This record gives sequence, structure tokens and C-alpha cells, in this order.
Amino acid sequence: MEKIALTRAGHTALDAELKQLKSVERPAVIRAIAEAREHGDLSENAEYHAAREKQSFIEGRVKELESILSLADIIDTSKLSGAIKFGAIVTLIDEETEEKKTYQIVGEPEADIERGLLNIKSPLARALIGKDEGDSVEVRTPGGERSYEVLGITYS
Repeated sequence: MEKIALTRAGHTALDAELKQLKSVERPAVIRAIAEAREHGDLSENAEYHAAREKQSFIEGRVKELESILSLADIIDTSKLSGAIKFGAIVTLIDEETEEKKTYQIVGEPEADIERGLLNIKSPLARALIGKDEGDSVEVRTPGGERSYEVLGITYS
């Protein structure tokens, strides 16, 4: 199986989610199923069906997280420097709108664009890899061609 690159922070967050699911969510849903069973006829018991559905989601997510964490290759980004690579925190300016954005390039399981965590497999991240401060980057996005200038690169 192929290793999955994660930052230390991403690994910690996924591990914390797994522990939460196993120690809090899983026992809670088991209790909810037991309570719903006490209400009698399961075929028309909406609480029972909702609890079973939630249990199915939790078990699926637990398996997914265990798989990701077992294949994790934790990259220590504090020891990196230079051109943009995995783990880089990149500050960009959109050359058209002058809007500044900061992203950290991370592994797919920890990516969250709303929090500025950019998937390494995204078109923007792929275009940024290997670039230095001051470089201009052309990216084809669903909204059309975009141009960005790299203002800063840091590693934490």
C-alpha cells in the first residue's frame, strides 16, 4: 500500500478524531440503540433506525481513520526550507484581484480549504510545488485561468 503524507498537526487531528469516535461517539450510539430497542417494534422505530445509521457512519469513519493512520508518513515540516514543497505555508496574491491568501500544502486526508489547508493533489498546489518567493504561477481552475504571485514561504 502507498504511504499517505501527513503533517504532524494533521496526524494529531486525525488521531484525536479517532479517539473521540471510539471513546465517546461509539458508546453513545450503542446506548441510543439499546434505548430505542426498549421502545418495542423496531420496524417502525425511527429512533432505532437513526441510531443504526449513525453507528454505521461512525464504524465506517473509524475504519477509514485507522487505515489512514496506519499508512501515515509524518513529514516534519519544521526541518524544511527553500522552495515550495509539502508542508509549506504559502502566501499568495491574486495578480488580477490583488487579494492575498495563505495556504498550507497538506495531505489529502487533512485538506480543508476553508481553514487554508490545501490538498497536495489540487491544481493550485501542484502548480506551486518547486516555486520560490517572487515567482508567478498560472493555474487553470474551474473558473478559468488564474495568476498568483508567491509573496512568502514558511515552514512550521
